[in-house]
Amino acid sequence: MPDCLANIPLGGPDGELSASMRYLAQRYTMPYRECMATLTDIGTEELAHLEMICAIVYQLTKNMTMEELKASGFDKYYVDHTTALWPQAAGGIPFNACEFQSKGDAITDLTEDLAAEQKARTTYDNLLRLVKDPEVADPLRFLRAREVVHFQRFGETLRIVQENLDAKNFYIMNPEFDTGIKGKCCEKNG
Repeated sequence: MPDCLANIPLGGPDGELSASMRYLAQRYTMPYRECMATLTDIGTEELAHLEMICAIVYQLTKNMTMEELKASGFDKYYVDHTTALWPQAAGGIPFNACEFQSKGDAITDLTEDLAAEQKARTTYDNLLRLVKDPEVADPLRFLRAREVVHFQRFGETLRIVQENLDAKNFYIMNPEFDTGIKGKCCEKNG
């Protein structure tokens, strides 16, 4: 088992569980059906990625000896969860809803999504520097490649939103809530 097992992105802020919850929650407030579809597609795919990560962790831990548990640093996790899958960040912090964001503002949410995909790509880059086993590295490379594709799709989705909004106000207000104001909030607040 690789020493970096606890770093596999299952439940941390850049993990697959956070990504799926983020995108599936945000889809409801997207102003355009095409944007909603992108979030649904990617959020669903992230659930499949979560399943892949769970399979990797399970396969690496199912037959570990107590000596291997201790040597790998997995013993602390084992005390609480045996080898059951439980979402936590690499630092041991348990998953919670604070791990993802959904604001109901298409520009804010899509910018968050772009950043999330880049952070996840960086996490996979870091893991691939640590992992030497091809049976672990190959699926991680696949997942890293999907982060790049998701980043590109969110960039396209952000462009769709920006092209459909009044260019004078998509950075000064929530375009999904403050429709028809056209800059008056800034005039009032000076």
